Amino acid sequence: MSDPTARVVIIGAGHAGGSVVAYLRQYGFAGPITLIGEEPLAPYQRPPLSKAWLKGEADAESLMLKPLSFYVENQVDLRLGVHAVAIDRAAKTVALSEGAPLAYDVLVLATGARARRLTLPGSDLKGVLELRTAADAEKLKSALEGQGKTLAVVGGGYVGLEAAASARALGAQAVVIERESRVLARVACEPLSNFFQTYHTAKGVVFEVNAGVEGFEGKDGAVTGVRLADGRTIACTAALVGVGAIPNDEIAKAAGLDCNNGVVVDASARTSDAAIFAVGDLTQRPLPLYERSVRLESVPNALEQAKIVASVLTGRPLPAPEVPWFWSDQYDLKLQIAGMPFDADQIIIRGDPANARFAIFHLKQGCVQAVEAVNSAPEFMAGKQLVASRKPVATAKLVDMSISMKDVAA
Repeated sequence: MSDPTARVVIIGAGHAGGSVVAYLRQYGFAGPITLIGEEPLAPYQRPPLSKAWLKGEADAESLMLKPLSFYVENQVDLRLGVHAVAIDRAAKTVALSEGAPLAYDVLVLATGARARRLTLPGSDLKGVLELRTAADAEKLKSALEGQGKTLAVVGGGYVGLEAAASARALGAQAVVIERESRVLARVACEPLSNFFQTYHTAKGVVFEVNAGVEGFEGKDGAVTGVRLADGRTIACTAALVGVGAIPNDEIAKAAGLDCNNGVVVDASARTSDAAIFAVGDLTQRPLPLYERSVRLESVPNALEQAKIVASVLTGRPLPAPEVPWFWSDQYDLKLQIAGMPFDADQIIIRGDPANARFAIFHLKQGCVQAVEAVNSAPEFMAGKQLVASRKPVATAKLVDMSISMKDVAA
């Protein structure tokens, strides 16, 4: 498909939606583009919200994907503080919260995901927070300023651990409450979970695992503690709830698009309606390397799908399927993950976790499915290549630190 006069409307001005705009113009698309965003801010980076933003090392301008002048110079109709209400597929229009309906030839859904909320007693107390937007991050930052602050983190995932690390850097106490028997239980293998919990503990973070949450205690409308299922209360001055995310697919469902834990798309990021695409955290997308479909929440995924949509709309060949990858920064640790450990039957650890420089390889029948690398960029890069190539690797070489990863991958 390549129509230079096509009217492109993008719902969602996050990283995915903003990247679709940038790639369309980079690839030479000259047609009209309208970008609709609920937040008052132009597209910005979200990963720093739990790290650099909380620690005061980033501001709104440094987080922006593109300066505001980019949208003016590239004739992009940027509509902020507005949300899409409904899609009329027959008429090819989008009804907005304000103004007349927008007509489209091509519609791109980039509505992302929202924080999963706990419907527990006290959830509406001041100081019970979530972290998905810049506004959320600013509330959390304000809650951590000053002396004698304690942050209770409900949910031991990556965002929760990053927030705990930032809280400690700011001088606040941090308690992580996790219902499973270990942190990162749903997203990392046990050796990696154990490493991060041990590292955080050494930095002063307190962990409560196998701990159910029954509610939040408060005084004068503000949170003062998290009540656990065993009757104890964890005292705090703020509580961050990080228990996963839910795709914002309501408008897609209402329009009759195929959805299954997100909007279902094909390898071209196209939905069940040929005129509608979807990108980013919102999508249930195919992963050709693993012969299955999943919903990914990551910046690399958003960028890959943005490139795909821009390629389709400008008549370029589709980019080669990428290996999914993710990262997390905590203290002086950089975790880089390539691939996904589906059906792995063997785990190999290269390096020594005690030195905070190691990599965990997940193998299936001798082939690398995924690698989790801590402060080990060579292992991450070579592991990513091995995931893509599907070449069997000699485990004896993989564990031998005297053999370079370049030679292992070769």
